[in-house]
Amino acid sequence: MKFENPGVEELCALLKRVKTIAVVGLSPNPARPSFGVAQAMQGFGYRIIPVHPAAREILGAKAYPRLADIPQPVDLVNVFRRAEHLDGVVEDCLGLGLKNLWIQEGIVNEPAALRARSRGMTVVMDRCIYRDYRQFCS
Repeated sequence: MKFENPGVEELCALLKRVKTIAVVGLSPNPARPSFGVAQAMQGFGYRIIPVHPAAREILGAKAYPRLADIPQPVDLVNVFRRAEHLDGVVEDCLGLGLKNLWIQEGIVNEPAALRARSRGMTVVMDRCIYRDYRQFCS
C-alpha cells in the first residue's frame, strides 16, 4: 500500500480544528527551519509546545524532553526529526492516544506513516505545515 496525504480541504479542516501543536525536534537555534516554522505557527495563534531533550524553553514556551512528559492535551504532533526517528515518534503518539501527526517536508518514512494511519491517526507527511497553512488555509 502506498501512502497518500489528505487533500487540501482535509488539511485545512485539520489546521482549523487544531489549537495546540507539540513540535518534536524544535530547535532553540533561530537559524533552524523548525524554529522559524514554529514561530510562524505561534504567530497564527497556535499554542506551540517544544519537545527537545536538552532545552528548557523555546519561543517563550516550556520545553519537554519527550511527548509523554507534556502534562496537557496535544492536538497535533509536528515532527522535525530525521526519518529514522519516526518509528519511535509514531509509537509514542499511538501509546499516548494522539490523533494527528504532521511530518515536515523532506522527511519520509512510509512504513511509519502507514502504521500510524492504520491505527486511526490523521497523518500528513513530507509537507510544510507553515507553507500549507499560508497557501491554503489562511
